[in-house]
Amino acid sequence: MTVIEGAEFMKPAALRAQQQTAWQAQRRHVLQNSKFYQRLWEGITVPETLDELPVLPLSDKSQLRSAQAAHPPFGDYLATPARAVNRLHRTSGTTGQAMNLALSAKDCRITEIVGGRSHRAAGLTDEHIVVHCLNYQMWMGGVSDHLTLEQTGAMVVPFGVGGSVELIRAIREIGINAISCTPSYPAVLERVLAEHYPGLSPRDLGLKIGLFGGEAGLDDPMLRARIRDVWGMEPRNANYGVSDVFSNFAAQCEQDTRLHFLGGDVLFPELIDPETTTPLPLEAGREGELVLTHLARECQPLVRFRTGDIIAVDETEPCACGRSGMRFRVVGRSDDMVVVRGINLFPTMVAAVIGGFDALSGDYRIVLDTRPPHDVLPVEAELAAGAEGSPELATALEQAIKTKLGARARVRLLPAGTLPVTEGKTRRVVRSYQ
Repeated sequence: MTVIEGAEFMKPAALRAQQQTAWQAQRRHVLQNSKFYQRLWEGITVPETLDELPVLPLSDKSQLRSAQAAHPPFGDYLATPARAVNRLHRTSGTTGQAMNLALSAKDCRITEIVGGRSHRAAGLTDEHIVVHCLNYQMWMGGVSDHLTLEQTGAMVVPFGVGGSVELIRAIREIGINAISCTPSYPAVLERVLAEHYPGLSPRDLGLKIGLFGGEAGLDDPMLRARIRDVWGMEPRNANYGVSDVFSNFAAQCEQDTRLHFLGGDVLFPELIDPETTTPLPLEAGREGELVLTHLARECQPLVRFRTGDIIAVDETEPCACGRSGMRFRVVGRSDDMVVVRGINLFPTMVAAVIGGFDALSGDYRIVLDTRPPHDVLPVEAELAAGAEGSPELATALEQAIKTKLGARARVRLLPAGTLPVTEGKTRRVVRSYQ
């Protein structure tokens, strides 16, 4: 098996040598078995070294969708016989056609090991009882992430989504002290507590650690502070992945809230300019779109795959925790980016401004009812329970967005509880135009 125990602590030079060796084998596998890449690379000499990888064309989600539509169910980038597929997952399809994800037994095992690094880095141990509250219905965040949690030795409770009232009862009866969910889910549980368990506060549940993933938001210091204050638990960014590529390969450690890249032995990262696709140096202070190449994937190997995630690389030197992968932040999704008069805006940026208003719940939507270009950012912001809206509050938020983000906004305040609560991913940008 290509995955290396303790790879997240390897020195960069030793890791790069291992990556190069892994690429040699992966290159042969893809060239021999992936009709998709055979077609994409026609007429190109596929480099033997990772340094030369940028000579290859990029691949992206739209190409994979077309491949699966033409060659169902897995697309012609399936590089094994169908009988080698050990597990099938499916993406949510929230941004387009749902995708079928094929994993061999080896792919599954590597996924578990690397994901376990993430949860372990975030502080999950065999002393925790963790309830896993992501969707088990074919989505990779369910079963695959459950198995990565088990890699830490923790007792894992497979709860899934739905039934929040029962979840609260289970937490109390079993003595659960950790939760794995999206960053927006605690707010849902707060509403359930208020309605069904009056007098019981979030702190009374006894959760000590929250392992969050599946959506953006936890980079906001105000959200972290609120989770600590309301729940008495430590929020950890513990589950960053790209479904088509890898379930979970980055997480924070207990000493640094930035994401640590933990899959260097099986994934090779690049950075590109999202507009021009020009390769960028992967160095501290750079910002660009993350591009990933599998170094150890049997069923659906991807090479130079555009993730759509815009990241900011903060550090490339080893962390105090000893992990040597780059530390980065996710700025936003390229498909969630809204351009207002030439200014690139992401939902996380808007969330940070909204978080500074005590009269707001923190829930919001950016509702686009016209096609770009946009002259103004339309924001629907929900009031906190018991708060009253006013034209002055809306104006204050508009001014704050203008001052901090540089864009003119049009704010509509909504009564508390107006926006639908979700136990899965929350969509912040809604495009209602045809």
